[in-house]
Amino acid sequence: MIDLAARENAAWCDLVCRSHGRPGSVDADAWSVPRRSPPGYPDAVTLRPGVGAGLLGRVDAGPEAAVKDSYADLDLAGHGFQVLFDAQWLHRPPAEAGAATLVAVDTAAGLTTWADVHGGGRVFRPALLAEPGVRILGLADGHGGWVGGAVLHDVGEVVGVSNVFAAGVSPDEVWAGVCAAGAGRHLVGYEHGTDLAVAQDHGFRAAGRLRVWVR
Repeated sequence: MIDLAARENAAWCDLVCRSHGRPGSVDADAWSVPRRSPPGYPDAVTLRPGVGAGLLGRVDAGPEAAVKDSYADLDLAGHGFQVLFDAQWLHRPPAEAGAATLVAVDTAAGLTTWADVHGGGRVFRPALLAEPGVRILGLADGHGGWVGGAVLHDVGEVVGVSNVFAAGVSPDEVWAGVCAAGAGRHLVGYEHGTDLAVAQDHGFRAAGRLRVWVR
């Protein structure tokens, strides 16, 4: 399940980078992008254990470079990197649908307001709305805005869950909506801190550790 989660996450990172005109490349070892990725996104994601620090030769490894160490087995401290955070890969087995509370964000204007509440700013480009398998979902505030949301990314075997946020509502309400939107499918993602606990309250199980390094 870690392999599937890492590959889905790498595919999502690639879509975000491509929407900024920065296509990446992938092989058995890792996904990587040679130009700096947008804020909040890694420059590389490992796809198997034991890749090693040679991965840094594939990216712009200058200040603020980031590597998602999917198996938490890299040691980049000797290359000017430090651990930004540790997290857990998550998996939720297929389950029945609950009440649908999240709605599709399907216009450029809607995405702009969604991104403002999310805090991602201009990272989320309108091109993402046309990508097959991508669902950007929001919890509407009843006044044309959003109080929560998430991204679901369907890659076939699994559906990736990312960018879950709540602003002025309980995170439980958003996570319940995420589970309803992904009903009947294997859901994967990663979280840490209080978000990890909330996800586990909604049926996600820890699948393995990952680490994000930043220079």
